[in-house]
Amino acid sequence: MVTSWFCWLVRPECLFGDSWAGRRWERARATWQWRSLSTDSDMYPVLFRVGSFEVTSFGAMVAVAALVGLWLFRRELRLSGLPIDATDAGIIGVIGGLLGAKLLWTVEHASEAPISDLLFSRGGLSWYGGLIGGVGAGLACIVLKGWPVVRTLSAATPSLAFGHLLGRIGCFLVGDDYGTPSNLPWAVAFPEGLPPTTVPVHPTQLYEAVGLGVLGWLVLRWRRSRVPDRIILGRYLVGAGLLRFVIEFIRVNQRVAFGLSTAHLVSLAALAVGTGMLVVSQPARRTVSSDRNRS
Repeated sequence: MVTSWFCWLVRPECLFGDSWAGRRWERARATWQWRSLSTDSDMYPVLFRVGSFEVTSFGAMVAVAALVGLWLFRRELRLSGLPIDATDAGIIGVIGGLLGAKLLWTVEHASEAPISDLLFSRGGLSWYGGLIGGVGAGLACIVLKGWPVVRTLSAATPSLAFGHLLGRIGCFLVGDDYGTPSNLPWAVAFPEGLPPTTVPVHPTQLYEAVGLGVLGWLVLRWRRSRVPDRIILGRYLVGAGLLRFVIEFIRVNQRVAFGLSTAHLVSLAALAVGTGMLVVSQPARRTVSSDRNRS
C-alpha cells in the first residue's frame, strides 16, 4: 500500500500502464509539461537591487517567516500562561537558526564552490542546520532564564512548522532545494535556480510546504485539545522528521553514508528523539487516565 502510494506520487503512470487512462495521462502530462516550461520566467529569485545589493524573494520570505513565527510564539505563550518575555528565546532562536542553517548548508556543499561564495550566496539554508542552531540557541536562553523547558518548546512548535513552511516557499521562489528530474504535469524548471536547471524537476519545496501546513494545523489542534506538551513536542519531531526523510529520496542532495544524505541522517535523529519522548510520555498518560477513572 505504501509502495503504491509513493509510486503514484513520483510516477502516477505506473498505476495506469498501457490502458486508456494511461494514454490520457500521457497526453495530459505532455500538455502540462509544455506549460511548466513556458512559465519558467515567472520565477522571481531577485525582487530588486540597491546598487550591488540584491533583495531576494528567499530573503523576503525568511523575514516573513521570522515575523509570523514570533507572532505565533508570543500568542502560544500567552495562551499557555507562560511569561511573554520568553519571546526573547524565539528571537535568539531565529538568529541561531539562520547561522546554523547557513553553516550546515555550506559544509554540505563545500566541495562544489569556494566557501566565501557559499556563505554569501542568495539562497542556501539547511533546515536541519536551522533547527539545531535555532533550538540550541533558544534552549540555552530558556534554561538560563529558568523558564519551563518542555512547555516553552511545545509553545514554539506551531512557529517552527509554519515558519518552515514559509521558508520552503522562499526556496521555491529562488529555485533552491528542488528535486530530481520528473515528467509529472506539475514539474518545474528553474533556469535561474541554485543551481540552474532547464529540465523539469520535482518541486519538493512545495511538497514539503504542504506537509508542514498539515503538521502545523495538527499541532495547533493538539494544543487546543490540551494534549500534554511532551507528547506535542514528540509528535512534531516525528512528523517533521518523517516528512523530510520521505521527500529526501527525490531530492538531489549528496549521499554521505548507506545511500542516505545528511538530511536523511538528521531526520532519523529527529525521529528517534521524538519517538523516545512519546514512549516516555505513555506511562504518565496511563496514570492520569487511571486516576480519572477512579475518581
